[in-house]
Amino acid sequence: MVARAVLIAAAASGQGKTTVTAALARKLVRAGRRVRVFKCGPDFIDPMVLARACGSPVESLDLWMVGAERCRALLAAAAAQADAILVEGVMGLYDGTPSAADLSREFGLPVLAVIDAGAMAQTAGALVHGLRDYGPVAMAGVVANRIASAGHAAMVASSLRDIPLLGTMPKQAASLPERHLGLVLPDEVAGLDDLLDTLADQLTLDLAVWDALPAARIAPGANDAPAVRLLDGARIAVARDAAFMFLYPANLSTLEALGAQLDYFSPLADEPVPPQATAVYLPGGYPELHGAGLSAGRRWQTSLRAAHADGLPIVAECGGMMALAESLQDKEGNDWPMAGLLPGKVAMQARLAGLGAQAMPTAQGPLRGHTFHYSRLETGVPPAATTQKHPSGAAGEAVYRIGSLQASYFHAYFPSNPAAVAAMFSRSAA
Repeated sequence: MVARAVLIAAAASGQGKTTVTAALARKLVRAGRRVRVFKCGPDFIDPMVLARACGSPVESLDLWMVGAERCRALLAAAAAQADAILVEGVMGLYDGTPSAADLSREFGLPVLAVIDAGAMAQTAGALVHGLRDYGPVAMAGVVANRIASAGHAAMVASSLRDIPLLGTMPKQAASLPERHLGLVLPDEVAGLDDLLDTLADQLTLDLAVWDALPAARIAPGANDAPAVRLLDGARIAVARDAAFMFLYPANLSTLEALGAQLDYFSPLADEPVPPQATAVYLPGGYPELHGAGLSAGRRWQTSLRAAHADGLPIVAECGGMMALAESLQDKEGNDWPMAGLLPGKVAMQARLAGLGAQAMPTAQGPLRGHTFHYSRLETGVPPAATTQKHPSGAAGEAVYRIGSLQASYFHAYFPSNPAAVAAMFSRSAA
């Protein structure tokens, strides 16, 4: 199968990368194409929106966290199954170590540059040529966002010289809504599919132009060795609802590849930990938006305290950790009692408290991942370990261990070290 592949990038955040990626994905799907979308770098919310746009799961690509070989294997598998591969970049094209530009060069993905042309015309050419030549990177073309008129589009096109203007988007009357950690969750947006269809209609990119792009040539990566089933017989209870939505699909597939069976429960619906569970996973999310509901839930809190008392391994990441503190203060200043497994209180703040790639030390080697949060934890519990920031090596997030509980603001990417993951969810290690 012949697949066209591009990396959709920009000069900075806020230029419309996700909007253009979602619009193009939906446009291609409506034209009968099989589309796979990836997100560059650590992210939870954009992939949910992009999955809604294309109708298939969206995996992360990152040369450090995911690793070059796994990235190659994911892209090669997509190229064998799809007509189109879209990779949404992160921040600006050259931001980060590694950057979206590094990913572009590693796998020969030409860049489709998104520019916010709302307050410029011919200067667009200088911007795009700088994006292309600074690295350099191969440039497939440009999509100009927030174009005011046909004349405006013509000025932008003429300024690009040898780089084609492949498409435009007008100023949008309705756009994908955002909040403090990024976009709003898809299920919270009324009429999201109608909005995605509208964005696809507004994108002027001609499909014949898309079909004229060079086909992707992605060599298959080394086959992953079959996972040793270190969690055979394990039943892991995974919290999953509107308050606990931030997890990588690859984390769940890694647990299953290790032999675990996954049972889902909803703390927000006051569902208890399933009685057959041998371990519990509380991923991140938005508990601060659901303080009243979580605080009122007695069954989920009681069941977690009982699981902890019984020595079941409990892994709590970011929002999961926040729900296990003694109290959670939301942005309005309301204090909500939580499960209380971790002494201390959590408070939301306006300023970003943690961001970036990090690795957690374990007996099995480093477990890679990231952190991104706007809250702070005040606790007298000393950290059992501290993550390391990438690439500086500076101290990152505290990792707390109380009995069988491991809690941190750190979000782990499980495929980076399956043996360490198996240990975290094993009663013997806990």
